[in-house]
Amino acid sequence: MPFLKRCILLTGASSGIGRAIGRQLLQAGHDVIGVSRNPAQFSNTHPHFHPLALDLSQVAQLPKSLKLIQQQWPELDTLIFAAGFGLFGSLEEFSYTQINEIMTVNFTANALITRALLPQIKQRGQGDLIFIGSEAALQGSRKGSIYCASKFALRGFTQALREECAKSQVRVALVNPGMVDTPFFTHLKFAPGEAEGQAIHAKDVAECVSFILQSPRNIVLDEINLSPLQKVIQFKKS
Repeated sequence: MPFLKRCILLTGASSGIGRAIGRQLLQAGHDVIGVSRNPAQFSNTHPHFHPLALDLSQVAQLPKSLKLIQQQWPELDTLIFAAGFGLFGSLEEFSYTQINEIMTVNFTANALITRALLPQIKQRGQGDLIFIGSEAALQGSRKGSIYCASKFALRGFTQALREECAKSQVRVALVNPGMVDTPFFTHLKFAPGEAEGQAIHAKDVAECVSFILQSPRNIVLDEINLSPLQKVIQFKKS
């Protein structure tokens, strides 16, 4: 296929999977609008990278920011949602605020951003929406009730949205990685195994995203599940 330069909004661009996706997209020659809470984390400048400060947990701020995005980048044709975080524990251990924040960042903000920007992408005649989900969207797990709920919600959202967008030539894809070796686990009590094959690398997910973007326009890769060759969980010492 001939190269098609994209204008891409990427959430979670400052760390982990999002950062790896951003690097790969820039290397391929695309324009990337990198969303993060703190753009100061981007130490190196790139002519095709545009850092944007946006806290997805602050829903009230989104309408104004999204309107500015529409005005500044009318050529926007791709959305990639890589922002997210996890907290794990029995349900009664969570505060109301924590439950709300997990659901907002992992699901609600994605739906609101899509609601605001999708009409513009449909008008362009084609585009892609790619959501980074989780293996937690495939099966509930102990101490993961809220995190799993947020990822199940995202999965159901993409399935319905895919049907809605088909006639508009806008493709909707979901990538569900297993345990990825990223800072996601820094503040958690567990992490993937350290040996080769016991964790997915962020660049593996980035390559999957590139594969989706480069696939023929007459097909849609509905859902891709990525797992490490060996699933090993190690618990940190208290």
